[in-house]
Amino acid sequence: MSTKKFAAVAAGLTLAMGLAACGGEGAGSDPDTDGGSEGGEAVEGGTIGVSMPTQTSERWIADGNAVQAGLEGAGYDVDLQFANDDIPTQSQQIDQMITQGVDLLIVAAIDGTALTGQLDAAATAGIPVIAYDRLINDSENVDFYVTFDNFEVGVQQATSMLVGLGVLNEDGSEGDAEGPFNVELFAGSPDDNNATFFWDGAMSVLEPYMEDGTLEVPSGQTDFEQAAILRWQQETAQRRMEDLLTSAYSGGDTELHGVLSPYDGLSRGIITALQGTGGYPATIEEGLPVVTGQDAEIASVKLIADGTQFATIFKDTRKLADQAVISAESFLAGDEPEANDTESYDNGVKIVPSYLLESDIVYESNIQELLVDSGYWTEEQVESGQA
Repeated sequence: MSTKKFAAVAAGLTLAMGLAACGGEGAGSDPDTDGGSEGGEAVEGGTIGVSMPTQTSERWIADGNAVQAGLEGAGYDVDLQFANDDIPTQSQQIDQMITQGVDLLIVAAIDGTALTGQLDAAATAGIPVIAYDRLINDSENVDFYVTFDNFEVGVQQATSMLVGLGVLNEDGSEGDAEGPFNVELFAGSPDDNNATFFWDGAMSVLEPYMEDGTLEVPSGQTDFEQAAILRWQQETAQRRMEDLLTSAYSGGDTELHGVLSPYDGLSRGIITALQGTGGYPATIEEGLPVVTGQDAEIASVKLIADGTQFATIFKDTRKLADQAVISAESFLAGDEPEANDTESYDNGVKIVPSYLLESDIVYESNIQELLVDSGYWTEEQVESGQA
């Protein structure tokens, strides 16, 4: 994807939990371009409302703190709110931000279809809205979207499972293993627009192997609706895995080899079920099924280092926070942020101009390179599994 070099506007960006700030490439703005703020007028200083979905995930705490630090470093006041996975709470918090007269909103939605009224009110008040990592659907008043290439994230999740099974090598070449392998599939929350992108990306990789018999799904649950885990809840994933083990694997004749999981929290619930109800050993080397993940949460990074979880997807949220800051500054300077994707993200009303960032697969072999050397986690944190 093509990008323009940008000046480091998010000076002083410091993540909570020991994450170090980093620069990147992003949305440089043409000073002669009109758009963004109402009438194309620049806003000096001002207040930005930041709405994050929950504090139950270390990822969202880090995102919120990073965006706040970057915006404050750029000279803005910030109203940061966490909604604790409760849709009415998020709606009320955004209503209050609009009433109090924020100049721009950055929103990571709990439910991408539940904020139409809030976005209508923001548009009436001339407040630009940036959707942060989760697309907001069914509204023409989403002005911009910053996220990762979520279809590619799904591709990477499926690829990592095939690597764990030996069907592929880490470099993408064909491996020696031929199968058949028994696998089960998990998907994210059906009210999160990203979940379908992850699923579609993963299935684009897995379906050919399912069709030729390399992969089999003994439960028969191969539809998104069957695999989806509402609100990305670890406990729900654990219960579903326990149910699958009881219904499809309890006879002792069927062995599970791999599980597609789209998020580290779900992965830990799945692994708990495998080691409990399933009676599987502690590590992959000893016979634990290959389990994928996403977000490089420190507890799962330790599990990867210990040989328990096979892989995760690293979406460097420091870069995402930087991009949100750059996009916000463009709007408030009276410009339009640069988009590198104007085709993929249809929210049901419009194609939302977007800036997509790249992600990486984390295996045990590259934890040091991707996570420690980059300053995302320290060696001590990886060893302890705590931030």
